[in-house]
Amino acid sequence: MQYVISILLSGISLGGQLALIAIGYTMVYGILRLINFAHGDLFMASGLMMIYISTWAPLYLAIPLVLVLAVVLGFTIERAAYKPLRQAPRMSVMISAIGVSYLLQNTATYITGGQPMTYPSIPFLYDTVNVAGNNVKWAVLLTPVLVIVLVFALTQLINHTKIGMAMRAVAKDFETSQLMGIKINNVISMTFIIGSFLAAVGSVLYFTNYQTVVPTSGAMPGLKSFVAAVFGGIGSIPGAVIGAFLIGICESIVKGLPAAWGLSVFSDAVTFAILIIILVVKPTGLFGERATDKV
Repeated sequence: MQYVISILLSGISLGGQLALIAIGYTMVYGILRLINFAHGDLFMASGLMMIYISTWAPLYLAIPLVLVLAVVLGFTIERAAYKPLRQAPRMSVMISAIGVSYLLQNTATYITGGQPMTYPSIPFLYDTVNVAGNNVKWAVLLTPVLVIVLVFALTQLINHTKIGMAMRAVAKDFETSQLMGIKINNVISMTFIIGSFLAAVGSVLYFTNYQTVVPTSGAMPGLKSFVAAVFGGIGSIPGAVIGAFLIGICESIVKGLPAAWGLSVFSDAVTFAILIIILVVKPTGLFGERATDKV
């Protein structure tokens, strides 16, 4: 039982961290029909910013400063790389997203020299507590709670505010919303700001558990988060969150299998295997809505 609890806690924690990244993917796709491939690299950049800022600022100032800088970076990416291509073919915007992804990775390589960087130990989050005989970091326990709080706050913002109403309108019909006077650029910028903020929060929790940051640290978590968004039905925030938790738990179960079996090497592959199975059974994802194209 102690071992099972350890696996579940690890899976729920990883799932929560992936969920915070996946929300950014699903929100941007819901409004722009764009897969923002640079989103995982923004997550990595947030980790590196924390490492450098914590060398001269106390952590109680470094954490909010990183959140602000991540939001500024996300906003800048949208305005510089995506806004000029608003009327361009969707493939052009996707290529731009891939270009931004590699730009962030190469910039990180230039700054760090490609060397692994050690993430600072945040005292409260890094401290451990005994849960059913397992020494567990507070970050592991707080992650699902924080995810629930942030998703609830985001849901309230989307359902009960003017900007949230505009987001729902743009997600439903981009062109008609523009004709009705909705400021499309403001809505898109707010979407990137929210996604960047959540990715930065996710980076604090993720790198507290996995303390090494390299220029490619955002690649696999970003890809898994994208899979979670597709798994749950891309465009659906609850779907992205549930998909991320399921992926995190499944990955932890595979990692926790007996070493003699040698199956832990498939912990990443199982994510994509699950996605293939789900899409074969339900192509729109668990909570996706079937879209009807008008001729």
